[in-house]
Amino acid sequence: MLFCPKCGSIMSPKEEGKKTYLICTCGHNSIEKDDILMREDVKAVKKVEILDKATKEVMPKTKEKCPECGFHTAYFWTQQTRSSDEAETRFFECAKCSHRWRSYD
Repeated sequence: MLFCPKCGSIMSPKEEGKKTYLICTCGHNSIEKDDILMREDVKAVKKVEILDKATKEVMPKTKEKCPECGFHTAYFWTQQTRSSDEAETRFFECAKCSHRWRSYD
């Protein structure tokens, strides 16, 4: 892979008749090349799975009483569920029984 000495961009081949030149988007031309090979290697990416348990470990906790079991610690997050001029909805999940509820305050 050749880079433009003027701007640093990748040079691409351009054929003019039987001659092939390397040119850049900035307008710089290089000398004629006979053996230009353009190749791109693509590597496979492994799928990333987000597990519910791992997600909970990074969520913030607060003191909030669970309506199901009465435990006083819950994970929380906020989300805009109504129009933008209204407050966000707070969601909670009990750290003990995983019960979920919301608060519109």
